Amino acid sequence: MVLLFGLLIIPLGVVSVSFIIIQPPMIGALCTLCIVQTAVTIVMVPFSIDEVLASCQFLYRATKAGEPFWRTFWCGGPALSENQTPTTDLDRPVAEILREFVTGGVNFPWTLVASAALGGVLMVTPLVLGTETPLYFSDHISGCIVILVAVTAMAEVARSVRLLNVAFGAWIALSPFLLEGANGAGTAGYVAAGLVLIGLSLPRGKRSQEHYGGWDRAIV
Repeated sequence: MVLLFGLLIIPLGVVSVSFIIIQPPMIGALCTLCIVQTAVTIVMVPFSIDEVLASCQFLYRATKAGEPFWRTFWCGGPALSENQTPTTDLDRPVAEILREFVTGGVNFPWTLVASAALGGVLMVTPLVLGTETPLYFSDHISGCIVILVAVTAMAEVARSVRLLNVAFGAWIALSPFLLEGANGAGTAGYVAAGLVLIGLSLPRGKRSQEHYGGWDRAIV
């Protein structure tokens, strides 16, 4: 069931961003309700990725242990670790439980928060830099994807996804030279924004004490 939940949330986030991407080029305007819905969906993405990974890891181990794949997929199975002593969490303070719920497997390095903010600025470059089309369409598309990548990378198991923004940073820096729509001051702003995004996307950021089995090696 966790896998089905992940298959709903993660692709839905991508589809929602796609709808926002196509609105200015095809419709010429943005839908406020669509933006709100997309923001809510994107926020859910990093919180679902580690659960999907854990489910895949459990299915893999259960299959190797001889458990039927489809029965385990639909009905679950016994714990595969040696330590199966039940523990109670109900006596913990509510604030501690909520904090663990919000930050379990997800954290918010300032570099990723700044990357997402920069993506938001890219979506309003006509107001900030006086950009015109077709360059603005490029900014809008890049900004949407930069935000999606940065928020997704807030999940520790997907932290390496942030490196995609290095490519978008390079494109942002080059775009005013390849597309029409920028003025002189705006061109300098694009170059600076692209270089800043590249710099923000290189550090991994702080990691929690959580471990994800063999996937730890992929968190770079």
